[in-house]
Amino acid sequence: MTETITSRTTARSPAAAPTLGGLGLFTVLLAAALPLIDFFIVNVALPTIGRDLNASESVLELVVAGYGLAYAVLLVLGGRLGDLFGRRRFFLGGMAAFGLTSLACGLAPSAWTLVAARVLQGASAAAMLPQVLATIQSATAGQRRAKAMGLYGATAGLSMVAGQILGGVLVAADIAGTGWRAVFLVNVPVVVVGLVLAARGVPETRSQHPEPVDGPGTVLLTAALLALLAPLTEGRTAGWPLWTWLSLAAFPFLTAAFYLVERREDRRGRTPLVPPSLFALTSLRRGLVMILPFSVGFSGFMFVIAVALQRGAGLGPVPAGMALAPMAVVFFFVSLAGPRLVARYGTRIVTAGALLQAAGVGLMTLAAWRAWPDLGLLELLPGAALAGAGQALQLPIIFRVVLSEVEPARAGVGSGVMMTTQQSALALGVAALGTLFLSLVPDLGMRDALVVTLLTQLGCVALTGLLSLRLPRTIG
Repeated sequence: MTETITSRTTARSPAAAPTLGGLGLFTVLLAAALPLIDFFIVNVALPTIGRDLNASESVLELVVAGYGLAYAVLLVLGGRLGDLFGRRRFFLGGMAAFGLTSLACGLAPSAWTLVAARVLQGASAAAMLPQVLATIQSATAGQRRAKAMGLYGATAGLSMVAGQILGGVLVAADIAGTGWRAVFLVNVPVVVVGLVLAARGVPETRSQHPEPVDGPGTVLLTAALLALLAPLTEGRTAGWPLWTWLSLAAFPFLTAAFYLVERREDRRGRTPLVPPSLFALTSLRRGLVMILPFSVGFSGFMFVIAVALQRGAGLGPVPAGMALAPMAVVFFFVSLAGPRLVARYGTRIVTAGALLQAAGVGLMTLAAWRAWPDLGLLELLPGAALAGAGQALQLPIIFRVVLSEVEPARAGVGSGVMMTTQQSALALGVAALGTLFLSLVPDLGMRDALVVTLLTQLGCVALTGLLSLRLPRTIG
């Protein structure tokens, strides 16, 4: 009798999987918002940081790029370590480190200290964020997972816009004389609350068959991403010296070496950092390809519009940030309807979203051409609202598509790959469109440079829309 009870208990134990409740979901979504907010929150604070710390333009670019590079190159490793040692444990450690490094950023006495603190902040974000999606994948199922993934995508998109708005408000508010430092110090109380909630509501999950860290793969992926992103972010300011061209030339070779090493490990039955077999999943492969143009265009737009509104249109931090408020508000409300629309119409909603975003970017381009330099909230409102609606019908759904076929055991790897793709594209967008815009300003002037950059973003939106036609019609 005892043996029978034991065998039944053993048989049932796999079904008693950890469950992510409402409190836990709120906590992981809060954590998901922090790194994305901090990627964009400094855009409108950079002029104030430069004046206060007497920092050159190249050093200010490192304040943005240092965070983005560390974040991008360590995300996949963060996902793997969570699979190995427990996602809840790594989530708590990453969140605590994010709070401490945010404090270091807020108290930085010099520009180079701020750069160093931002690099560490990016590394801590890379430890925390992959655990969010991996926990959702491992501790939810069915409609709960679909709802959680929809909320994650909505949180991600809203955070990117809200970060820029919040940055302007905090700089202008000058809370207790902190000025720009408040954009970093605001993270500290949020992290404290997040840690308390996480200890109560986030379940522990890990891979059932953990594999050791892929050392050669980690080194080669880091080298490849640095070879691409470092020269693109610093090349224009540095005057495109020889090292930038050598670095870009090395990128395809490092990428090829990384692929060969990962394929060899995969064929030997091991689990490489990024298993090539993962890309056999059609939904993941096609979704990742879509993330690239979407994120490149979006992050480039956010950076360029912040610079253009402050330096060209003469707006202060608050009006510059608030000019995008319609985008954030519309994104939030439309994203709530996303899951119902997908259930009824499938992934063609993504194509409709791309068309709406294209119309919005077109209207903002027209406003920049006709109203410059009197460009602000009212002039950008119709275009920003349409673009926000379009983005809300794309980003959350693309995230769901990418991870829809990934097994829970590979949740950390899958989420790490997706976040690395997105973060690399965000950094690439700031570098590429930012470089294009700032290079055109001396010859074309601020207005025409902005128009050309917005038209370039329109091309990214069009490419995203075309790629959406290849998505599976339904999401598993």
